Amino acid sequence: MRGWRLGVAAVALMLPQALSAACQPDKVRLRGDWGETAFAVEIADDARERSRGLMFRDSMPRGAGMLFIYEQPVAASFWMKNTLIPLDMIFVDPTGVVTHIHHNAIPGDLTQIDGGSGVLVVLEINGGLARRYGLSVGDQLQHPAFSDGPAIWPC
Repeated sequence: MRGWRLGVAAVALMLPQALSAACQPDKVRLRGDWGETAFAVEIADDARERSRGLMFRDSMPRGAGMLFIYEQPVAASFWMKNTLIPLDMIFVDPTGVVTHIHHNAIPGDLTQIDGGSGVLVVLEINGGLARRYGLSVGDQLQHPAFSDGPAIWPC
């Protein structure tokens, strides 16, 4: 019986570490009816970084992406000028809920991609992955960027 109690105590001590490890600045987690997935992300959280984005890159690992973080909710729009790889853009509101997905943005295209208003973050991943994983409007994103707001899936 004593061993069982020690095991429970060890798990209880590890639980806060496991929970905090789930929320890291360089990682996002997404969940929906389809399940859950995660991406390692670079952060673009100032005007200069957001304007450069993923321009001039000829590839990106499958499990990687870029997370654009705004100081407050905005009407977000993007274009693909100088972007060499197709991208899926996932627009997320201040509660962490996906509000719009633009699939397979065309490299080099100057057409504005409107993500709507009230966007706090935008996740860019390789084109085609959003459909492959089954991501959809209403799914939830977890990241420390939502720690000061009314996140549905808090860190």
